[in-house]
Amino acid sequence: MSQTLTGRIITGTGAAEFDGTISFDEHILAIEPQASSSKPVERYILPGFIDCHVHGGGGFDCMDGADAVLGMAAFHRRFGTTTILPTTLTAPIDDIEVAFAGIAAAMNEDNSAAGAMILGVHLEGPFINPEALGAQPPFAIAPDLALLQRWHAAAPIKVATFAPEIDPDFALSRFLLDVGGRPQLGHTKADAATAAAALASGYRGFTHLYNQMSGLHHRKPGCVGVALAQAEFAEIILDGQHVSETAAMAALRAIPKLYGVTDAIAATGLKPGTYRLGTLPISSDGTTARLADGTLAGSVATMDQIFRNFVGLGLSIDDAAQRCATMPADYLGLSDRGQLRPGLRADLVVLDRDLRPQATYVGGTPLAVN
Repeated sequence: MSQTLTGRIITGTGAAEFDGTISFDEHILAIEPQASSSKPVERYILPGFIDCHVHGGGGFDCMDGADAVLGMAAFHRRFGTTTILPTTLTAPIDDIEVAFAGIAAAMNEDNSAAGAMILGVHLEGPFINPEALGAQPPFAIAPDLALLQRWHAAAPIKVATFAPEIDPDFALSRFLLDVGGRPQLGHTKADAATAAAALASGYRGFTHLYNQMSGLHHRKPGCVGVALAQAEFAEIILDGQHVSETAAMAALRAIPKLYGVTDAIAATGLKPGTYRLGTLPISSDGTTARLADGTLAGSVATMDQIFRNFVGLGLSIDDAAQRCATMPADYLGLSDRGQLRPGLRADLVVLDRDLRPQATYVGGTPLAVN
C-alpha cells in the first residue's frame, strides 16, 4: 500500500530544497513539488542516514550476539539511521567469531518494522598496529588471511580497518577488494609513503580521520597528510569531541566525500556511568566516553547529532544529508539508497524544524520516534 508524506524535501542530490509530496511503498514512487509557502518549515524529509562505523547503542554491543545486534539496530533507527554496519572490536579470536555469528543471524531476521537494515560487518581490528590501539582492547594480531576469509564466509565484511604497515604485501586488502569490500587505513603508525602506497594498492578510505593515525607535520605529513592530499573518501566522527571544528573544516575543504559516522558504543543513550568496551572499563558523562587514562573510547553520539553538527559548521541541509547518507552509500557501492529519487528504497527520515527525528522509514515501513 502506497503512502505519502508532505514537507520540505531534501533529496541528497545537490538540488535545492523544495516543498513537496513524496509517495512510496517499499520504494519511492514519485516526488511532486508544491508551490512554496511563506509559512515556517514544519518538517524536513531526507534520505535515511547510513552509519558505516557503529559498535552499539542503547546498552547493546554488536559483539554480544544476534539479540544485541538487533537491539542496537532498533536503537539507532530512532535517530534516523536506516542502514548500519555493526563494527567489531579488537578482541580474542573466539569473541570475534561469536560476533560474526551473531551479526549473520541478525541479518537473517526481518527487522524492518523496528530496526535499521543490517548490511554487513565493519571489521575494526584485530589487524591493526598494537601501538595505535586508542580504546581498542590489546588483542591486535599479525595478518592472517585464512582468518579473514573465514570471517567473511560467516558474515559479509563490507569495510575493514587495517594498519597497512603490518601487512606490507597488502594480502588482506587485496582479498577484501576481491570480495567487494572496502579496506580503510586506521589505527596505524604508517608514514606518508606507506599510506600513499596503500591508497595506490586499492585502499578506499580512512577510519575516523585524525584519530589514531600518524598526524600531519609539514615535513612528515603522515597518514593524515596523505588523506588530506589524496583521499576521495574518509569517515569522520563529528561529535564535537573527536575532532575540532578547524580540523573538520580543513578536511571538508580537502576530501571531496568526507562522510559522518558515529563510532557509537553500547553506552550511547544511557545515563552517565561506568560501562565496558570489550574488556576495558569506560566512563561516560553522557557526552563523552573515556578510558581511565582519558583516552576517548568511541562516542555516545547518534547520526542525527552528526547531521546537525555538519549543519552547525555552515553546511546546507542537503550537503549535510549527502555526508550522512549519499556519500556513505556511494562509498559502499549502494545504488539503491542514499538519495530521494523515484525507484530507490524508501529509506527516509523525517525531521522537525529543529532537525530532530520524528519518524524513520526502512523500505517504506514506518517507525515513529516521538
